[in-house]
Amino acid sequence: MKLSDFDFDLPEDLIATRPAKPRSSARLLVADGAALHDQVVTDLVGWLRPGDRLVLNDTRVIPARLAGLRKRDTAQGPTEAKIEVTLLEPRADGSWAALVKPLKKLKEGEEVRFSDDLSATLEAKEDGQGRLRFNLTGDDFDAALNAAGAMPLPPYIAAKRPADAQDHEDYQTVWARNTGAVAAPTASLHFDDALLDTLRTRGIGFSHVTLHVGAGTFLPVKVDDITTHKMHGEWGQVSQAVVDEINATKAAGGRVIPVGTTALRLIETAAQDGVLKPYQGMTEIFIYPGFTFHVADALMTNFHLPKSTLMMLVAALVGHERILDIYAHAIAEKYRFFSYGDASLLIPD
Repeated sequence: MKLSDFDFDLPEDLIATRPAKPRSSARLLVADGAALHDQVVTDLVGWLRPGDRLVLNDTRVIPARLAGLRKRDTAQGPTEAKIEVTLLEPRADGSWAALVKPLKKLKEGEEVRFSDDLSATLEAKEDGQGRLRFNLTGDDFDAALNAAGAMPLPPYIAAKRPADAQDHEDYQTVWARNTGAVAAPTASLHFDDALLDTLRTRGIGFSHVTLHVGAGTFLPVKVDDITTHKMHGEWGQVSQAVVDEINATKAAGGRVIPVGTTALRLIETAAQDGVLKPYQGMTEIFIYPGFTFHVADALMTNFHLPKSTLMMLVAALVGHERILDIYAHAIAEKYRFFSYGDASLLIPD
């Protein structure tokens, strides 16, 4: 299939820059086989059956965007340069891979100060990125980063407005607990405690997996033949307890429904040989039409960018022509798109 097969025209005014309030009041387009139903997220209760299981990504987004200042003494006197940093991922040695702008204004060994408490030294420049070492570690680092950093909003939101204090709450799931993501599992942002309690009362099960969503999730596909695209890697973990829960659900006739493409990609990674097993490590799984799903029976997800790997994933689940029809309906009915937008529940035939 070609990249152009996953393109569509999206009006600019349908790109959401703030989430619905409350979270569960967002709209929900249910694609149940050939039928489409215009709902809201709280209606999810009526579409799930007792014994179904939702798979939730419990990664926690870090406030990965930092604005700092580099000071340097020169023969002409002291100079300053504003430096913007977006943290990408921690390294095993305690340093961080980061996008640094402008990288050329920073020399190896120089320090950037982000607040009275937080600073970092550039240890190396690698493949257009910087390797930074911060002055703090552990809980001290987390506290200073939370105070100085901004949430790493997706590029299509950041182009319209800067991140603010409200995004610290809005761009985090209510069950986030394992720190490490630089982008949110956005379908999960529609859940609040009241909805979770209602679903539990109905007999819906929950399983938590961890996939630390990376900045690569926003990288465009640059090849026309999509089968030649190489996916970015992200770290994930599926525990034995989750494997047991999912297997028990399927054995009892329940459906396994990931909330978000990140949860789906991870559990399908853990079942690539057809059998779900505990998993820990990097996943680079690329799901496009023709993929065989071993675990997911349906998917709750937001509406995705044209020509993105996530658009290809949902097409693999429900069919290429079907997903184009679903998106055409969403646009006609003015659903809100992308990370802060509305949701869909995709139930294949």
